[in-house]
Amino acid sequence: MPEKTSQRSTWPPFRPQLILFSVLAAKIYEHELSHGSANAHALVYYHAMLTFALAVAVLFWINRSMPIFLLNFTCYKAPDSYRMPISNFAEHAYLDKRLTAESSSFLVKIMENSGFSDETSISLPQGVIPIENKWAGAMEECQTVVFSVVANLLRKCRIKPKNIDILVTHSSMFSPVPSITAMIVNKFEMRSNVMSYNLSGMGCSAGIIAVDLAKDLLRVHRNSLALVVTTEVLHMNWYTGTNRSMLLANCLFRMGGTAMLLSSRDRDKRMAKYELQHIVRTTKAQSNKSYGCVFQDTDMENKKGVSISKNILNIAGDALKTNIATLGPKVLPLDEQFYYLVSLICRKVKLLRSRGIYMPSFRAAFEHFCIHTGGRSVIKAMKTELKLNDEDIEASKMALYRFGNTSSSSIWYELSYVEAKGRMKSGDRIWQIAFGSGFKCNSAVWKCLQNLSSLEEDNPWMKIIDSYPVDIPD
Repeated sequence: MPEKTSQRSTWPPFRPQLILFSVLAAKIYEHELSHGSANAHALVYYHAMLTFALAVAVLFWINRSMPIFLLNFTCYKAPDSYRMPISNFAEHAYLDKRLTAESSSFLVKIMENSGFSDETSISLPQGVIPIENKWAGAMEECQTVVFSVVANLLRKCRIKPKNIDILVTHSSMFSPVPSITAMIVNKFEMRSNVMSYNLSGMGCSAGIIAVDLAKDLLRVHRNSLALVVTTEVLHMNWYTGTNRSMLLANCLFRMGGTAMLLSSRDRDKRMAKYELQHIVRTTKAQSNKSYGCVFQDTDMENKKGVSISKNILNIAGDALKTNIATLGPKVLPLDEQFYYLVSLICRKVKLLRSRGIYMPSFRAAFEHFCIHTGGRSVIKAMKTELKLNDEDIEASKMALYRFGNTSSSSIWYELSYVEAKGRMKSGDRIWQIAFGSGFKCNSAVWKCLQNLSSLEEDNPWMKIIDSYPVDIPD
């Protein structure tokens, strides 16, 4: 027989403090009546004020900001048979007769300077020469990644699928019918009243957007669990035209995915790894230049591809400045905020025209940085812009080298790297930064709740972490 389920109440658990407050108000009012120390009008006014104060206290308590905990997360690690060494990629490019010789040479040149190792992975259907953009291959890739990370996460957290209250998924370029959320509900036989949301088309920064959506839902539907799954399906996006801005996408992305389990239950704090502190989202889509920076379209030969603008670093830098202008006051020490404010005022009155605005030191606010692995140039630019050192960007460089650009899940491979190195300590603060089409820059800030010294079995860096970091020539 099917398991009986009931919709969770959105009200918080009952607390004895409210009873005590109500009893106190009633006793005061009773005392005034028994002693006759006030006339009827005064008593009515006094009673109204007590009732109003009680109502405000109750509403304030109900609407207080609920802590959101990250219980755990898993990242997909493909088997060795899925490897795509650079030499194999070159073979695919040169043997694909749909590509011109110039296009093949361009792809190989980009790959040789990508910062990728020979260990990055693609799905098995993509290993066919020539690569065929078939729906069945895309579905196989999606199910392989998504089912793997969800099963591993549920097993690691000892959570039954029917305990999941909220399900949020994201994949930019692959949006099947039924949706990926329906695919997960069907596979794991989740409850009929699970709240599911399927995001698509939101680019590499959508992993943070998915967490933001789950956060809002968890605060409305309290005492709930949310499963967030993010991936990118590559199989149907092999471009065979001659437009170089579209050929770039053939080189940039690799197979990967992440599943996260979030909670708004107070009792989960003792077992949670992290607590969410802030999420700041920035979009520059109001600007045509930013909107068209990463754009899916057809070329002159009517071949579909995703074009990437040459100005992407400048646009990303502009989005980053807007994002940190909002994030800074939430996380920076007062002295760094003061220096920034003074430089801003001086810039307005043209006293610091040559030196520019002071960039605060975010190393004073965070112990760890997870920068989206959009490419070597992106990581290098972020290091310069935020005044970071080599260790700060180590996780980003190594994740790009070992796993490639795994789109919206890349920042979680980086967090896994920090954990595998044994660097994550209780109280540490982590800044995840991701960029995506639109153009968007999104930030998530987490606080570590426990010392994470032991390496988990399903960590993607398991058995290889001692080999890193490696020296990557510029």
